[in-house]
Amino acid sequence: MLNPKMRFLRIGLVLVSLLAVLSLSFCGIGTTKIGDITGHPRDYAGKEVSVSGEVTETFSLFVVKYFVLRDTTGEITVVTDRPLPAKGEKIKVKGVVKEAVSIGTKTSLVLVEGTDKPSR
Repeated sequence: MLNPKMRFLRIGLVLVSLLAVLSLSFCGIGTTKIGDITGHPRDYAGKEVSVSGEVTETFSLFVVKYFVLRDTTGEITVVTDRPLPAKGEKIKVKGVVKEAVSIGTKTSLVLVEGTDKPSR
């Protein structure tokens, strides 16, 4: 049988551990690092992924709309048919990884945003 101090310490450790696990679940878990996608394009081609980061560029010309999303590991172009996010905005996007252009050994990937609403 544990004395009251040890029991209190054990309960405290369990609570701290539980809080740590819960906080990690809300901090980008479930998202793919952009560097993983660009570093291993064959592993992600045609697959749906979620990425999050900061919008660094936007472009719109008639029906072509895209923005560049950057995280700490890299950046990827996101093609969308929705209104463009603001430059500097931090968002999470779900879409399918596609090869846009391949010339020689250079491949340009894009993320085609799905029909789900992006998270802000």
